[in-house]
Amino acid sequence: MTVLPAIATLGTEKHLSGNQHLAQLEPGKVFMMGDNPALPKMPKRPTLADFFRLRLGLDSFTTRHMLHSARRAQLLGLDEPVVLACLLHDIAVGGLLRSHHGHWGAQLLAPYVSEEVAWAIRQHEIARFFADSSVGYDYPDAYDAFFGPEYDPPEHVREAYKEVRAHRWYMSARLVAINDVYTFTDEDDVDISEFEDVIGRHFRQPAEGLGFDGSPVAHMWRTMIWPNNFL
Repeated sequence: MTVLPAIATLGTEKHLSGNQHLAQLEPGKVFMMGDNPALPKMPKRPTLADFFRLRLGLDSFTTRHMLHSARRAQLLGLDEPVVLACLLHDIAVGGLLRSHHGHWGAQLLAPYVSEEVAWAIRQHEIARFFADSSVGYDYPDAYDAFFGPEYDPPEHVREAYKEVRAHRWYMSARLVAINDVYTFTDEDDVDISEFEDVIGRHFRQPAEGLGFDGSPVAHMWRTMIWPNNFL
């Protein structure tokens, strides 16, 4: 049996107590631990590309969006670290959590990318809410539909943007936001292999495999390998 994580059920009728979960146990029924047969089995030493193909899914909306964002950044002639940040900016949406996904994604990736790439991924989450006419970035029309035209970013986000705007890597985060909001298309398939050289030059793939290198975030990668574990 698989049990949805608490963060996925808070505020809903599916948010059951521990006793209710345990009441489901009976002979022949156990909680999921280890490989879920509904998911592709990951290799012993998984790479970033393995996570794209076997966990995020190349056909998923989020993955296609990231791939197209990175391709757009390449076509614009942007620096490779920005291309990599575009390729990975929504990895937490596809594999971990949607809320604060920039921060979760940056934390997940920090041991394996440059400080600038991690910072840009974290702060694109902030920059996307604020227009910058100097680079032709407007507040997204889609956000009016998503959140309502009356939505106003909370104070902590507005304060964070002041720091982002004054940072030496501001434009890196802004370029990720531009290639985020303005890259939603179903045209053309893009495979992660298209970015093999960029990944090879700017992503520090651990020899032990992501999730098994003893880094401070290895547990986050293992969570994506075994997302349905009860404990």
